[in-house]
Amino acid sequence: MLTAEIIAIGSELLTPDRTDTNSLWLTEKLNGIGIEVKLKTIVGDDDARLEETIKDALRRSRVVIMTGGLGPTEDDITRKIAARALSRRLLFNEKVLSEISSKFERMGRGMPEINSRQAMVIQGAEVLDNPNGTAPGMYLEHNNCAVVLLPGPPREMRPMFENFVQPRLAAKVGDVRVVRRILRVVGLGESAVDERIAPIYTQYKNPQTTILFNRSEIEIHLTAQAKTEKDAELLLDGLAGQIEERLGHSIFAFRGETMEEVVGLRLAVGGFSLGVAESCTGGLISQRLTEVPGSSVYFKEGVVAYSNDAKTRSLGVDSELIRQHGAVSAVVAEAMAEGIRHRADTDFGLSVTGIAGPSGGTEDKPVGLVFIALSDDAHTEHRKIMLPGDRHLIRWRASQAALDLLRRRLI
Repeated sequence: MLTAEIIAIGSELLTPDRTDTNSLWLTEKLNGIGIEVKLKTIVGDDDARLEETIKDALRRSRVVIMTGGLGPTEDDITRKIAARALSRRLLFNEKVLSEISSKFERMGRGMPEINSRQAMVIQGAEVLDNPNGTAPGMYLEHNNCAVVLLPGPPREMRPMFENFVQPRLAAKVGDVRVVRRILRVVGLGESAVDERIAPIYTQYKNPQTTILFNRSEIEIHLTAQAKTEKDAELLLDGLAGQIEERLGHSIFAFRGETMEEVVGLRLAVGGFSLGVAESCTGGLISQRLTEVPGSSVYFKEGVVAYSNDAKTRSLGVDSELIRQHGAVSAVVAEAMAEGIRHRADTDFGLSVTGIAGPSGGTEDKPVGLVFIALSDDAHTEHRKIMLPGDRHLIRWRASQAALDLLRRRLI
């Protein structure tokens, strides 16, 4: 099986406000044609470190893909350093310069002299056309390794890879396809999941299984290799089915779907409607539900009743209940769920109230205490949960628990 490395180049990617999304996208595309990504590296605009990184990658991998650093400015060093690492010259290409100049003319501008640097091509490399920008890409073979240089902007990089690079690499792979699947689990910890399913997945070398902890759920990543995508899917079906038998309804997604997508689909298929009343989550549940296209079919209304007065005024919660039991209590959560169901005239009313922190907790009601409730025309139920984490995590985990309560009712 071919192995690949991805090198993302640019000092901006090492700052806290920029993310290397190109590597994620490229990994998915490479996996899809049977190439396994073994390493991703982010390198700043540093000549020595980039040269060392490229040389190491060439020794280890059959495919090396570099993104970024092909612009016209002084800090765009990828062409120069890649040529040095490959022990090849940079050659001026008149055709590339003419194409770049024509692009500026079509924009009604003259080409700055600095852009002529982008016409420098590594000796022996094939130039990859860039209809969405001025930086051409490059593809070359070096000591049985495919070396690819791609521009950094995704709108330039993605079509270039799909049109010129992916077909070449797929031909190298031959009859091997890699298919991945993500199962999502709620309500169980990582160790509990592993304890239940390890006797199953450890019997397989193909598919391979990895268990990961997310902020409110466990992810089980399955990876299968086969001659065709259909055969790989069948391998995944067999293992996923056995895992489902062990975990039951704790698995809420079999192909990476989010909780809100799963809940939305069940509501839509059942023809049910939903209203949501939120206190500590501040509208997060409603936001998640409405992120799903088509959610207007089932989601009718959301109320953020943050204060006690809002709970009474907007949801009809008896103020005496709040006085006796407090806003964070089972009876108030149930009253909120019933209140939003009547107000929105929906099949289900879902509510959450709790203490997200970092302040506001007491000995009896500490930070992380959350009550969720669900009401329909048959009955109303609640759950009391204690959630770890900071304010952000408590709010997110509360929204996940609330949606999961609804999911299990819909099952």
